[in-house]
Amino acid sequence: MIEIKNLSKSFQTTGNTTTEVLKDISITIQNGDIYGIIGMSGAGKSTLVRCINMLERPTKGTVMIDGCDIGSLSKKELRQIRQNIAMIFQGFNLLMQRNCLKNICFPMELAGMKKTEAKKRALELLNMVGLPDKANAYPAQLSGGQQQRIAIARALATNPKILLCDEATSALDPKTTHSILELIRDINKRLNITVIIITHEMSVVEEICNHVAILDHGVVVEQGTVGSVFSNPKSTAAKRLVFPSGVYEVLRTNTKERCIRVVFHGALATGTPLIAQMAVKQNITANILFASTRCIGDKVYGNMLLGISDDDVVVNRAITYLQGIDNIVVEELGDNV
Repeated sequence: MIEIKNLSKSFQTTGNTTTEVLKDISITIQNGDIYGIIGMSGAGKSTLVRCINMLERPTKGTVMIDGCDIGSLSKKELRQIRQNIAMIFQGFNLLMQRNCLKNICFPMELAGMKKTEAKKRALELLNMVGLPDKANAYPAQLSGGQQQRIAIARALATNPKILLCDEATSALDPKTTHSILELIRDINKRLNITVIIITHEMSVVEEICNHVAILDHGVVVEQGTVGSVFSNPKSTAAKRLVFPSGVYEVLRTNTKERCIRVVFHGALATGTPLIAQMAVKQNITANILFASTRCIGDKVYGNMLLGISDDDVVVNRAITYLQGIDNIVVEELGDNV
């Protein structure tokens, strides 16, 4: 378990002034979870992830991993702990002069593993990430998605317990992002690795994470399960992420209808649109106030806001119908929107 307790981080800037980047952050991440930390640019996300593995030392507070305060460890002890904490980045950070096999072997060589054992392990990891034929290829010969798969294989080389993903899919197109997230989910289930996703993209958190913390100007303003936080966001920062500019005004002035939010977590796409199905099967009409959905293969991801007649019976029937569809989360938005 990872326990971040009352963590703050300040930096000295020009003019001998102090800037507080992180302010009294407390987050608990259970073993085996996929936990998202999301916020806009400048929220402090990357600084927080660097504090988790002590690449940045917190000004105040503690980071506990399985009951151990890693900030109190000696340099030697910290190096040993870091073998259990791997990172992948937006820029992949592969060694361009080494082929894929040698890139994956590199951390094992640093750990003192025999070359034959390292090569065997690297070949197993290449197969795990779906690139068994790229052992002798160089990073420049690979697509962005393939490079990230190699970076993931390298991160897994030392059998870590924790995988930190710092904007790991930001440089990838939506289809490739989906395939990388599917790989991370598979690794999480297969190896029971705790995954922390640092991102500014709500769609990434919606697709893969179980829990989320929303960071705004260095403060955690909201946290909980992805379904509860994104279905009914309470903080201004959460609402900015969930609803794009202009949607607030639509919802606030829409007094004749009730609003429900539909979140798609990989629901199967059908030939007939969802709202048309509801109209035909339930005789319930709905206005689409906002929609941001995408199909990847035969599955739908994203979210939609629907305006329903201000009638308790009709609203409850609509919610019951939509909740009966697999991989969809539905909740009525309250007056706090």
